[in-house]
Amino acid sequence: QVQLVESGGGLVQAGGSLRLSCAASGRTFSSYDMGWFRQAPGKEREFVSAITWSGGSTYYADSVKGRFTISRDNAKNTMYLQMNSLKPEDTAIYYCAADSMGSFRRRLGVLPNRYDYDYWGQGTQVTVSS
Repeated sequence: QVQLVESGGGLVQAGGSLRLSCAASGRTFSSYDMGWFRQAPGKEREFVSAITWSGGSTYYADSVKGRFTISRDNAKNTMYLQMNSLKPEDTAIYYCAADSMGSFRRRLGVLPNRYDYDYWGQGTQVTVSS
């Protein structure tokens, strides 16, 4: 129904910045709430940030608040994650995800989680050196 492709990952020194992009194709991207997740080796996939379909509401994990900024451009079918002041503990594969059924908003949770999302990209590697 929708395909998601991440890009922009790479190797960066601690304190540096990266900008991730998630390009969507298929159907009705502009009506989907979207999110970013990450997974480090041996760890569970964890929530990073999310944004509603209009961009009117954003959410951030405590670990990235103040350093990362999520945004979207529905005209370009693209979502972004600007990552500043990167730390070695940010090293992970970053995944783009779509909540096509509005699961998070319907359950009235405090923050989105991975079970709210039903479409996923393949991921892009972010490595932060010390």
